[in-house]
Amino acid sequence: MSRAAIVAEARGWIGTPYLHQASVQGAGADCLGLIRGVWRAVCGAEPERPPAYSMDWSEPQGDERLWAAARRHLREVPLGALLPGDVLLFRMRAGSVAKHLGIVAEAGARPSFVHAYSGHGVVESSLSEPWRKRIVARFEFPEVN
Repeated sequence: MSRAAIVAEARGWIGTPYLHQASVQGAGADCLGLIRGVWRAVCGAEPERPPAYSMDWSEPQGDERLWAAARRHLREVPLGALLPGDVLLFRMRAGSVAKHLGIVAEAGARPSFVHAYSGHGVVESSLSEPWRKRIVARFEFPEVN
């Protein structure tokens, strides 16, 4: 699959309302649901269904469950120059587990990413310095070219 196809699919979700645990384009998605929906469109059937999860998913245990799941199904690549179609994993607060995901839409001088954000739905946001500082891992979809 091409990086352009990943970005086009992610952008097709823009405007989808935020809905915790959902993954239905146009009806509702959270950040994991967006990645799941893009996966279905560009890779096919989901390799695993996530368990029910709360808004504080894995916080009490301090487990990096989302990171572990991403490593099972995506290719982790070194942090550095971002490429369109990359999946980013964010730590929203220092000391907390990483539990926000997005897809790089634009790289270079004006980077942006598509993500589902509580209170906003699926949007394309500038990958500003505050967001960049929160990135803890970078992944590629399998067989991306």
